[in-house]
Amino acid sequence: MPKDKKYSAIITALGMYVPDKVYDNKYFESIVDTNEEWILTRTGIRERRILEKGGTSVLATNAALDLMQRHNVKAEEIDCIIVATVTPDMFFPGAVNAWGFDLEAACSGFLFAFQNGCALVESGQYKKVMVIGADKMSSITDYTDRNICILFGDAGAAVLIEPTEDKSLGLQDSILRVDGSGEDSLHMRGGGSLNPPTHETVDKKMHYIYQDGKAVFKVAVKGMADVSYELMQKNNLKSDDIAYLVPHQANMRIIDATAQRMGLSKDKVMINIDRYGNTTAATIPSCLVEYYRNGKIKKGDKIILSAFGAGYTWGASYIVWAID
Repeated sequence: MPKDKKYSAIITALGMYVPDKVYDNKYFESIVDTNEEWILTRTGIRERRILEKGGTSVLATNAALDLMQRHNVKAEEIDCIIVATVTPDMFFPGAVNAWGFDLEAACSGFLFAFQNGCALVESGQYKKVMVIGADKMSSITDYTDRNICILFGDAGAAVLIEPTEDKSLGLQDSILRVDGSGEDSLHMRGGGSLNPPTHETVDKKMHYIYQDGKAVFKVAVKGMADVSYELMQKNNLKSDDIAYLVPHQANMRIIDATAQRMGLSKDKVMINIDRYGNTTAATIPSCLVEYYRNGKIKKGDKIILSAFGAGYTWGASYIVWAID
């Protein structure tokens, strides 16, 4: 964070929402050629939540309402709303009172949106910025593809960012990166201006997410692990200094590799992939919500957020927890 900034941006409130419908591993045994042991050993996922009716706005709105109700925040107090998602209801976002925008950076979306939200608060121009990570991944998942359908779930999670003059708290630093060379390995070809919906694009399943699992795994392991370690080095952080790593919940093997690179034991790694699967932009904030509500995070804790996503996008952020 630039030293001339008057304010630091801190998280002051959190909320999340997951649908009631559960798809466990047994369900996938019934629809594709797979089994629970195969899924568990390769991903660490036991179950995921699926939104049966409505779009991503249902997930995002309920996460925001949860935040406001639990922390006594009024809607009219919020200056700006940033929604990180790759599954918007429609391509034109809107809000009343607060201005806002959608941001697409795949699984790194929350980190990119969080950086933007913090910058608005650090500028002194805005006092309350809500950042929401939400995705209805079931809407772009091919449930006949056994390698893809087991991975994703639907969820939304939100944080409220506010200013403080105590620069020892809140966002301290971040490293965010993009490399378009990953397009062929992880993408969705249809739906945009290049390939708008037609009978042909639908028949070719171009509106579903495609992933070359082996190729993505190799790059994701290196990307998340390296950028997290680089952020530690940049800020003179040792393993003992870090209270938690909050990794994007894509695959337990990627999470484990990142933690090992950082020299962290498993008890310092936030995990909820086993219960929700990969919820894309919602994974990092949902971990923060659950661990905070369980009393596992305390004021002053040094936390690294780390993600890797399609495109490729990846990055890490270093925050110091500000809530008692």
